[in-house]
This record gives sequence, C-alpha cells and structure tokens, in this order.
Amino acid sequence: MLFKEFSMANFSKWLGAGLGWTFAGPIGGILGFVLGSFVDEFSATELKDFQKDIYSGSKTQSGDFEISLLVLAAVVIKADGQVNKTELDFVRSSFRSMYGEERSNRAFRLFKGFMANKQISTRQVCLQINQHMNHPARLQLLHFLFGVAKSDGVVSEKELHKIATIAGYLNINIRDFNSIKAMFYNDVDSSYKILEIEKSASDAEVKAAYRKMVKKYHPDKLRGLGEEHIKGAEDKFRQVQQAYEHIQKERGL
Repeated sequence: MLFKEFSMANFSKWLGAGLGWTFAGPIGGILGFVLGSFVDEFSATELKDFQKDIYSGSKTQSGDFEISLLVLAAVVIKADGQVNKTELDFVRSSFRSMYGEERSNRAFRLFKGFMANKQISTRQVCLQINQHMNHPARLQLLHFLFGVAKSDGVVSEKELHKIATIAGYLNINIRDFNSIKAMFYNDVDSSYKILEIEKSASDAEVKAAYRKMVKKYHPDKLRGLGEEHIKGAEDKFRQVQQAYEHIQKERGL
C-alpha cells in the first residue's frame, strides 16, 4: 500500500524531472508506458536506484545507453514475429555481465515491458538516440543488436532488415554497417569487410585500413559510458584484430 501511494504521488514528478535525456521524447513515452503498466514490479527503492542509475542531464551516460539497448533489442527480437527464448536469454546474460545481478534484474523487468509495448516507433526512438549519442556509442548499439539476432544461431532476413533500418536511422553508413555485420558472418571475405576494404586491396592499404579501424573501434571511445560497457567494446575491437591477423596469415605478411 505504501508503495502504491509512492508511485501515484511521485510517478509524474519522477518521470518529468529531467532524469537523463531518455526521459524526454519518444523514449520517455515508452518508459512512461512501461513504468505505468508494470509499476507493481518495482519497489520504491528500486525506482530510486533506477533514477540514480540513469541521471545524466544532456550527456549520454550508462543509463541512457542501457535504455537504448533494451528498447532496440526488443524491436529486433520482435522483428520476425516470434519471441525467441535464446535471444531473451542473451539479453539477460549480457546485462548481467555488464551491470551485475541486481541492476540486470531490474533492467530485464523493464525489458519485458518494452517487449509488451506494440507502439514503439523505431524511427522516432532512433532519431532521439541519434541526437544525443556519439558515433562510437551508436556503433556499439549496432554490434549488440547483431549479437541479439545471432544468439539463436542465425540472423533472419527480417531481423537483418530491421537492424539495417535502425542503422540508417542512426546515421551509420553502409561501410560501418557491413563491417559490424561481417563480425557475425563467416563469409570468405569477412575479414576484409570488417576492415572496410576489398580483397583486392594492396598490403599497404590493408595496414592503413587496420590502423583506421583500430582508432575507430578502440574501447577508450566508450570510456565515458562507464567501465560496464568496455567489455562489449573490447569484443568488437578484438574482432578487428583477428580479422587483420587472418589477412596477415593469408598473405604471409
């Protein structure tokens, strides 16, 4: 009863208090739906903790990135009209790895609300993210979404189309899109695609491309989001290194 009084009396103030940029615009509307519809799943303490996690003002921080991951993961999982348990488990385990047990449990309850919301506008959500989030963080979002789609062993055509649409809304160009996509496919030319070059590239062009991609995907680019997001960036960075090593071995460099 006490919590119900808390939620009724403070929910609108809490939602409208400027608790990070995710609480404005379409993402704020989605959060309003989730917290309004699933409010009984959160204790007053958890709401206060969640408020602390996502407070960021106008600068993108961990909580904003967290909400963006959850919303877009829900969009991708629902793209083919099926809710795959393996994909849900991937989201849960990924968040547990990044945030720890308590925060990941809270995040997954939000995620269930996002999955239940049938009115998510992918375009509006992405445009809001695009306004506030820098390019390296948007690339990391894309990498996570491919991880979600591939977690059941295959990226379906509908999932691929949805991720491509999201990439377009996030102003991620086709070369960056194909680079990250290639990290989840075992095509003959995947290593070259990861480095954003053709197989016909010279040895000097390969080395130059590698240096460029190292700079683009270096984990320090996400340092401002908090240490919890560095691991995902390191995975992406490692794939760039492995692609270069594969080409080196292939060419005897």
